[in-house]
Amino acid sequence: MASPNFPTRQLLTWFRRNQRDLPWRRDRRPYTVWVSEVMLQQTRVDQAEGYYRRFLEAFPDMEVLARSPLEKVLKIWEGLGYYSRARYLHQAARRVVKDYGGQLPSTFQELTELPGIGRSTAGAVLSLACGQAYPILDGNVKRVLIRFYRIQLPPGQKETLAALWRQAEAILPPNNPGPFNEALMELGALVCRPRDPNCIRCPLRGSCRAFIKGEAGALPLKNPPRKIPHFDVTAAVVRKGGRILITRRPEKGLLGGLWEFPGGKKEPDETLEACLKREIEEELGMEITVGERFMEVRHAYSHFKITLHTFFCRHRKGRIQKIGIQDYRWVKPGDLTRYAFPRADRRVIEHLTQP
Repeated sequence: MASPNFPTRQLLTWFRRNQRDLPWRRDRRPYTVWVSEVMLQQTRVDQAEGYYRRFLEAFPDMEVLARSPLEKVLKIWEGLGYYSRARYLHQAARRVVKDYGGQLPSTFQELTELPGIGRSTAGAVLSLACGQAYPILDGNVKRVLIRFYRIQLPPGQKETLAALWRQAEAILPPNNPGPFNEALMELGALVCRPRDPNCIRCPLRGSCRAFIKGEAGALPLKNPPRKIPHFDVTAAVVRKGGRILITRRPEKGLLGGLWEFPGGKKEPDETLEACLKREIEEELGMEITVGERFMEVRHAYSHFKITLHTFFCRHRKGRIQKIGIQDYRWVKPGDLTRYAFPRADRRVIEHLTQP
């Protein structure tokens, strides 16, 4: 039973009047809910809308997604980041077609056994598409609940997360879970914002403990700062006969399955040129001559930063071997955009293809 102290009716009334017209709200199939929820992890709504439309145009249902090569999925996803999400979508689609006849399972246990589907994503599919009473705990919902209950713990702590799940379960109305979950997410996106919450417009303000105490802007507390490491990474622009060498990363691991200019991370006390020679020999079994510097690209990932140092190089000797790579191609510069690359490499391509 939902908590009698939570203003559910006010929240749902606010949502009916203020909800945005978003593409994933017009199609409530489990498949489309799943795709949208995965896409919205770590991604703003305005950025995700275009990607969502293009993804469904390319992969309108589970069977099409499962039959498609991963490379095509990654190309559609290119630029959205956190590419493991795309790989998990593809892996899960293949398993659903194989084991469930192309239909997402409708039980929590079966859903969470699929690649990339955790507790919150499963709750979204089951509540929004199937009407089952499971809570959602995305970033917006966490912020709403932390302020409403005045939880004075950093959101990244395990005990905070456990408390939030308990509260989310306690307030969930069993007869209307989908709209309620969506209303909480929408409130966090439009009103209970990370900075400068618009409390005067909030339907929960009469019961919100942080608002009553005048602390809404001070919550959630910040997680303890962590040191973000930086790495120098090298990449070779190897040219031969008007074509450029690109390699495809193994499907597991960071940026798995994407194409890149070959190279790797510099070791301590190693020059950039020595690093590039070593990485090319270790991963491709060939020797190169490192020529002039081309450009540097600075890029930040979620847990570290890099500076990508690129050099023009030429193949010296040795036949290319797939030692640390999945595949390779010699590609005309104008065809590079047909392949899915990480953002840093795409910056290099922009400069390589400038008229």
